[in-house]
Formats: sequence, C-alpha cells, structure tokens
Amino acid sequence: MNRAALATREELTQRIAWFEGRGGKLLEAQRIKMRTELRFGDDVGVWAFAPESRNYSRHSRRTPGPARARLAFIDFFPRDYLLMIDESHATLPQIGGMYAGDMARKTVLVEYGFRLPSALDNRPLNFEEFQSLEGQAIYASATPTQRELDWSVGHVAEFGRSPDRVD
Repeated sequence: MNRAALATREELTQRIAWFEGRGGKLLEAQRIKMRTELRFGDDVGVWAFAPESRNYSRHSRRTPGPARARLAFIDFFPRDYLLMIDESHATLPQIGGMYAGDMARKTVLVEYGFRLPSALDNRPLNFEEFQSLEGQAIYASATPTQRELDWSVGHVAEFGRSPDRVD
C-alpha cells in the first residue's frame, strides 16, 4: 500500500501545480489538497482504509487506461455463459447511460478540485466494452429497437393474449 499512497501523493502534487498554473485556480488547488489530505491523512499506511481509496484504484491495483485493465463482474462468468436481457429496449440504453452519467459527474468533480484525475479510471464499462464481453445473448422485448433486430440472427415473435380478456 505504500506504493499506492506515494502515487496518490505525487498525483496530488501535480494536480495542485496544474491548478495554480491555470490562471491561478487557487480555490480548486486548496480544495483538492484539503479533500485528499483529509481523506488519506499524512500516514501512508492509512491509504487502504480511507473511504476515498476506491476512487483511486489506479494507484493500488491497476494501470491507467481502458476499463479492461480491471475486472468487471462479467469477468467471473464462465466462457460459455448465456446472457439474457429482459426488456432490452430499455436495458441496453441504460448500460451506455451508466458510463455517460458517471463520466459527466466525475469530470465536473475533477475539473473543480473535488477529485484527482485518476478517479476517472474507476468507472462502469461503456457500451462497446460491455458488448465485446457478451457471448451468446437473448434480448427479450415486446418492442425491440432496430439495433436489436440488426444484431439478431433471427427473431421470434411471441403472440399472447391480454390477461384481462375472457376466453
């Protein structure tokens, strides 16, 4: 953990210098210094137990770059798993939305000195990353989008009767 604490401290030093050199953003420089030191303390051994350490996983477990450098829940599935997505017309856009929403929020936090830039690495998979990990998939939807129809090798239309209809 000593390496992680030292890397976080170095990133903090660089970020403070960056804020001070960018038109004198002294408030942001002071904010990131106070927030990071308050969260991690001066003791390098406290890094692993700090509540913010999950935001800076780059320093403890991984290198900067794409999300594939880290594990995702889907990595624990067997190679031949079958993915079933119910209400896929609504679920698939949410997968991309998780990434976009997370990036929008964290970008503002980094820009105004609430987080260090390495916090951007700790994020959900974007849609293309998620899709590259799926093997066989079943998309179930009463109203499939054109994208789902284009992906499918074939599709099955289900005709059911309304539950309130009397036979």
